Amino acid sequence: MKLVLARLAKPALFVLCLAPLGVMVFDALTGRLAAEPIKDLTHRTGTWGITFITATLALTPLRRVTGWNRLQSVRRMLGLFAFTYLTLHFLVYLVLDQFFDWHTIAKDITRRPYITVGFTGLMLMVPLAVTSTRGWVRRLGKRWVLLHALIYVTALAGIVHFTWSQKKDITRPTRYAAVLVVLMGARLVPRRALWRGGAREAVAPAQPVQARAATPLVRGAGTG
Repeated sequence: MKLVLARLAKPALFVLCLAPLGVMVFDALTGRLAAEPIKDLTHRTGTWGITFITATLALTPLRRVTGWNRLQSVRRMLGLFAFTYLTLHFLVYLVLDQFFDWHTIAKDITRRPYITVGFTGLMLMVPLAVTSTRGWVRRLGKRWVLLHALIYVTALAGIVHFTWSQKKDITRPTRYAAVLVVLMGARLVPRRALWRGGAREAVAPAQPVQARAATPLVRGAGTG
């Protein structure tokens, strides 16, 4: 029974991660979006993108506290969903808001700071998404871990972008920033102080980077 549940957990999580997109499509087709539909879609896709980045970064501290090593196996999925929703966030702006007006888009990216920061964060996620496979982990070795540490920069860029895009109320981006600070701080705590499996780790032989990998778009984010 436990084996069956374990096998169903990942597909169930995949469907759950798709649910926000399904809701957005349903709302768009049935006229349930806000009074400003483009703004509503832009906000929703961006918020979910940052949410998935945060969830991905939370897996390593959570694994150390609970000892649930199976959490490693879903990190790549969450990271790729973060990239997907943030790409959709940009596409809403590109297609629905600007109608492929490349001149205006280029001007926005270079002259409007919150768009500059957001676009930079998205571009930094591209190499993380491309190199998230086992093959790239083997090719890059230890450099792969360093590359995927960029997830911290993308998370910070996303929060800054979110904060600067708000005219008055910055409550939500402030909450994301607080969570990010806690997650980064948790990585400074010695492993044995957090990880229930610390004793087992002490006696187990160290695994090479190539063997550990397969995990996420953000494996580097969880190496601390």
